[in-house]
Amino acid sequence: MKLTNTLTMKKEDFATYEPGVVKMYTCGPTVYGRAHIGNLRSYIMEDVLEKALEYEGYRVDRVMNITDVGHLTSDADTGEDKMLKGARQEHKSVLELADMYTKAFFEDCAKLNIRKPGTVVPATTCIGDFIEMVQALLDKGCAYIAGGNVYFDTSRLEHYYVFGNQNAEDLAVGVRDSVEADENKRNKTDFVLWFTKSKFEDQELKWDSPWGVGYPGWHIECSAISVKNLGEYLDLHCGGIDNAFPHHTNEIAQSEAYLGHPWCRHWFHVLHLNDAGGKISKSKGAKLTVSLLEEKGYDPLVYRLFNLQSHYRKPLTFSFESLDNAAQAYQKLTTRVTALSKEGEPDMAGAKAYREQFREALGNDLNTSQALTVLYDMLKSDLSDSTKRWLAGDFDKVLGLDLLAGKGAEASEPVDSELAGEIEELIARRAQARKNKDWAAADAIRDELAARRVVIKDTPEGVKWHIES
Repeated sequence: MKLTNTLTMKKEDFATYEPGVVKMYTCGPTVYGRAHIGNLRSYIMEDVLEKALEYEGYRVDRVMNITDVGHLTSDADTGEDKMLKGARQEHKSVLELADMYTKAFFEDCAKLNIRKPGTVVPATTCIGDFIEMVQALLDKGCAYIAGGNVYFDTSRLEHYYVFGNQNAEDLAVGVRDSVEADENKRNKTDFVLWFTKSKFEDQELKWDSPWGVGYPGWHIECSAISVKNLGEYLDLHCGGIDNAFPHHTNEIAQSEAYLGHPWCRHWFHVLHLNDAGGKISKSKGAKLTVSLLEEKGYDPLVYRLFNLQSHYRKPLTFSFESLDNAAQAYQKLTTRVTALSKEGEPDMAGAKAYREQFREALGNDLNTSQALTVLYDMLKSDLSDSTKRWLAGDFDKVLGLDLLAGKGAEASEPVDSELAGEIEELIARRAQARKNKDWAAADAIRDELAARRVVIKDTPEGVKWHIES
């Protein structure tokens, strides 16, 4: 398998420290609000990556943090704690808010067939581990105390800007938010490891530490949680591209200073989901959630397919028109698979070539659009229905589209795959005729469908059909 490594900006052979085992860390959500679909794009692609690695034969040990303290409204250690701000708006305690939105996050993940990682760790359960790491960095001379806070000293590093697309101007411009001056910092690139009451008097969650009552900075949690649960050597670290700087840059700085050796060999970043106004984000008040899609009549897996049709390293532009196209594609796909006969045994020899093509697509930098092409080509092939059905289920271990769940099947009598394909072709031609305002052609196709006892229904997910008894 080859994956693009953000650390080198090159497509590289994926390799692990321990043969056959992937130590995988994914940055989890800051649970001050419901995740929007832009957040969830990253989690969908990380889920596909995990399942693709398993399809390749690896065992994946995956850890995710839950940020329930310490993430400020600016990633540059300024502003207000997002959890505190959210709790005040919702009239709840911080821990009540965290519990509510952690549950909501995993409910949304389940609807999108995103598997819950094997290990999920809320930051507030690891305060002792954070304190231990911060103290070690102080002991090594890699951190200092100023204004009551503990800062990491980036001047001790030979290289701070480790990702290929970074330079010294990044701090002036900022990747997420503008960077504000902190007079306690020795260097503008330094970052907070531990805050004390000198930062905020009204912080709800705070703990005793050797440096005073306070709470951890955002960046330290991922380093400490990863090292504690996955060891000193990490194979794969994932997140959205907005995590690359400063969050992941700071993780690398503190982790390698603490460990004394290189830490993570491969970094996987998913690019933004945009709309007409630019990047979709909670800070911009995004309301596009899985629940909203459901209210509008979309199966959440339509959104998963929408993401799989693109590449994770390309920005993806969202519109309801494009989602409608994905809904139609999903309807056709599930209808075609559901129509496959369950009779007979699969031809494993015949299936082998398509499995290899599927593996090659995933192994080419997780090319999910090509993997879908393999699926469509397989369904159009002359393989037996039982073989196609087996392959659809096999591919779905990675794609996660519920291809064998019987979706799209409203027929009151069995429909073989050849007939289903003919009907879908007629429906597509009718849609094109209507788009071209060729009403005579559209009516003729409607009459042909009616003659075949095909009942069609336009829905937000596309055209649904069944054959009357």
